[in-house]
Amino acid sequence: MARPDKAAAVAELTDLFRESNAAVLTEYRGLTVAQLKQLRRSLSGNATYAVVKNTLTSIAAKEAGVEGLDADLSGPSAIAFVSGDPVEAAKGLRDFAKANPQLVIKAGVLDGRPLTAEDITKLADLESREVLLAKLAGALKASLYQAAYLFTAPASQAVRTIDALREKQASQDSAA
Repeated sequence: MARPDKAAAVAELTDLFRESNAAVLTEYRGLTVAQLKQLRRSLSGNATYAVVKNTLTSIAAKEAGVEGLDADLSGPSAIAFVSGDPVEAAKGLRDFAKANPQLVIKAGVLDGRPLTAEDITKLADLESREVLLAKLAGALKASLYQAAYLFTAPASQAVRTIDALREKQASQDSAA
């Protein structure tokens, strides 16, 4: 490859690192072109999956200020540049790796922080953003309901006490 081509490839990878909020480094040895196409399709919307050259990726990562990938840049490498929800992208990679054991998740970076393969698996095990927001809304609703109940309890208890006193007074008046 000529120098201008390498410079353009490094610039493109640098832009991808800067524009994405996460990146997952994988090894794709043994996967067919059809399987890679299927993986790209499953990640579309959340990530772009690109086969990369290790040396150029290392240079691009340094230029973008991304650290933690150099040790794992060996063998046939590909990176999923995540621009959407990192949890959904991690789930997509994990599910594809379960169905196709040739795909090996090596490492990653999330918001500038290095991740191990175990960290990516933990990220994939998280519930989706919508589910977590729904649980938060349910917890907030429950605490508001409880607060409203606590505020109305003394008043309703006073009403029940007054009604009981009226009934007692009425029964004493009718008995006398």
